[in-house]
Amino acid sequence: MTTFYDVLQYLKEFGIYIHVGKRLWDIELAALEVDNLRKSDILDVKNYATIKLILSREHAIELKNPSD
Repeated sequence: MTTFYDVLQYLKEFGIYIHVGKRLWDIELAALEVDNLRKSDILDVKNYATIKLILSREHAIELKNPSD
C-alpha cells in the first residue's frame, strides 16, 4: 500500500466507500474511518501506521497544491 487510491481500495474491503467531492475532504474522512477501525481493533498497528503516513503525506500535498 503506497497511495491514497490503495487506502481507498483497502477501506472498501470493510464496506467503507469514500467520495465526498473534494479530495482534501476524502483524505480527512479516510483518516477518521481508519482511526475508528483501529479503535475497534479491526486494523492492526502496522497497517494503521502505514495508512496514517500515506494519508498524512497526501493531506500535506493537497494543502500545498489544492486541486480545487
